[in-house]
Formats: sequence, structure tokens, C-alpha cells
Amino acid sequence: MSSRQWRRDFLAASAGVGLWLAAGLPALAAPGGLPTNVAHTDSSPEWERLRANLFKDRPIEVTASQVLLMVPLRAAYGAAVPVKIASRLPQTPELYVKRMYVVVDKNPSELAAVLDLTPELGQADFEMRLRVNEYSHVRVVSELSNGELHMDSRYVKTSGGCSAPPNRGPLSEIGKTAFKLPDGVKMNALTVADVRVVHPNDTGFELNNQTVMFIPPHFVRSIKVSYGQSKLFDAELDFSVSENPQLRFHFVPRQPGVLKAEVEDSKEAHFQGSLAVQ
Repeated sequence: MSSRQWRRDFLAASAGVGLWLAAGLPALAAPGGLPTNVAHTDSSPEWERLRANLFKDRPIEVTASQVLLMVPLRAAYGAAVPVKIASRLPQTPELYVKRMYVVVDKNPSELAAVLDLTPELGQADFEMRLRVNEYSHVRVVSELSNGELHMDSRYVKTSGGCSAPPNRGPLSEIGKTAFKLPDGVKMNALTVADVRVVHPNDTGFELNNQTVMFIPPHFVRSIKVSYGQSKLFDAELDFSVSENPQLRFHFVPRQPGVLKAEVEDSKEAHFQGSLAVQ
């Protein structure tokens, strides 16, 4: 089963986002107010339900021995919370990070991203910006090629990420996909790359200031990135990723080639972007 079909089946079986969107309900505050004495490693009812659906009874090592998550304790803007994932395991054919799950416990759609990875990345480090709707744990679960599961989590204090007023650009720009190499090319070594898609990533919880009605959901569903003839990663995303989704990653260019991204959104529109690497 493809990662996309797996994700869609999972969301269809879950009790979360579909019911929220169908009812057109706004995001709700946490019952009993906003907690302030929560540990980064604590669980939550939402996480326990999601964990059972995703991983059944598989053990998850809850330490930073294999994966480290960096998120600000207090985020100034809930609609664009910076998240950095650092893997402590190099990507080699013998043992590598096969998949990463990025979760925001209290969001209407908790499963923000599923990243299917290959050894071609060299290092399974990622940076992105997420919407965080209320005080919540953000988690990353790293699944190794040998079946081991490792998790790190951080508690973030912010709110309003899924209902923040949109800050959209011209409609003609939607889907524009571009790469950048912030530090230039490093042949046969880890090279940092950014891929960015211009897209409103509407959640379904934002209000149109003129009609005072909810803006229908419209978001990037997947970004598939390759170099030459080799897959680097497939990212299956949801509206918990911020407006204008951007992923920072590493890859190892062993010869000149082309970085390519294939993008699909929730209205089944397709976009592409590429960059020649020499």
C-alpha cells in the first residue's frame, strides 16, 4: 500500500478531522483552561488514541537517543511554529530512518506529516513550520529500517494556529514550487536544501473577513522530492503544516543532477519545481 493510500485510510478511520470539517466547527480551547505544569514527555488522550491507531502495541523508545525534536516553548505565532528534527543516525543502506511521523496532539488534524525517507538523504534532518491550535505536545516518531520506533516530544505554549487570518498572496502564484541551496553545493557531502510551495494551506477554520464564513480547506497534500533518478523522500502532509509549506532537508549529490519536486494539493491540482545542481 502506498504511503498516500495508507494515510487516507487512516484519516478516514479516525474520529478527528473529518467530523470537524463536516460540521464547520471552530477550534475549542482546552477544557479547564490552559495547563502550565505539563512535562515535555507527558502523554495525552489524543496521543494515546493516535498511537494505538498508528502503531498498535509496538514499543516506542521515548528518549532522544535516535531522534531529537527542537520546538520553542513559547511560540509567538501559532500559525507558523518552527520545528527542527535532528536524527542521530546517518542514513546508510544497512540502517536508516525509514519513516517519520510528525504529530500535534491538540490539533483538529493531529497527524501533520508522514515522511517516507531513503538512504539517499545521507541524514534524516528536517525543518518545517507547523500550525499549533492550542497548548499542545508536538511529537516526532522515527521508524528505523529494522522496525524500531523512537520518539521525542516537546510541549508548546501557543494558540490560534488553525484559525489565524490568512495572509495569502496572488492566486496566480499558488503552486509555485522552488528549491534553494542556502550553503551552496557540496559534492559527495551533506548539502542543505529548501523546497517551498506557495500555497494558502487553508485549514477550514479561517474566517473570510468579507463574507464572515469559513474558508473551505485547501492545502498541500504531498511533496515528492527526487534527485536525478533517485527518490529522496515523499512527504504526505495536512493543513497542520503552515501556509506556504517549506521543508529543509539534506541530500548527498554524488554527481551533477536535477532536484525535482512533484506537488499535489487537496483539490488534486499538480505542480512541479526543479533545480539543476552542478
